[in-house]
Amino acid sequence: MLAAALDVFGRYGFDGASTRQLTEAAGVNLQAIPYYFGSKEGLYIATAEYLMARIDTHVGDMRARIGTHLMALDAAGETLGETQARLFLTEILQTMVTLFVGKESESWARFLIREQMEPTEAFTRVYQGIMRPMIEMGRRLIGAILGEDPASEHVRLRTFTLIGGILVFRVTHAAVLAQMEWDGVGPKQVEILRGLTAELVDMLGPSTKGGAA
Repeated sequence: MLAAALDVFGRYGFDGASTRQLTEAAGVNLQAIPYYFGSKEGLYIATAEYLMARIDTHVGDMRARIGTHLMALDAAGETLGETQARLFLTEILQTMVTLFVGKESESWARFLIREQMEPTEAFTRVYQGIMRPMIEMGRRLIGAILGEDPASEHVRLRTFTLIGGILVFRVTHAAVLAQMEWDGVGPKQVEILRGLTAELVDMLGPSTKGGAA
């Protein structure tokens, strides 16, 4: 039912999605929502948590592995090297490409875009559980590459610019297909985009102005 709810809520939003639409999409009766989730609101929050779990199946192991490496460096009082930071960042961005250009992520994108425009408790949970840890890890890596404080405004903005360069392939999916003259995004196109992310990381370098405060 959660997979069906993710698609329905993504298409119509919380207010636009009726309980009948939700239950019909899941192939269950109307009493399923109050019985299992208490209310439509409860189902919406459960859907956000389901989305977090789905994303975590793709990035959880990677995030844990990189996080463990960073914590070990901190414990030893050592600094993350630029080369290792570039390798980690490339891996993260290539994972994002594989994850977000695939068919499965269509419903995820609709749901997340709605929450970006009009945030609810669902956004808070997804942000704290998935988005914030990944963004802050990205900031740490980009800070190491640029030789700047990961908390600086400049590094924060560079992080979002880089992430946006990946998400554009999902958010502007139709325009990408039209411009690239692709019929769809299959394994060949995914590999092309993964190669592009490596180029984006290679282009990261210190600001000519020395960064912003």
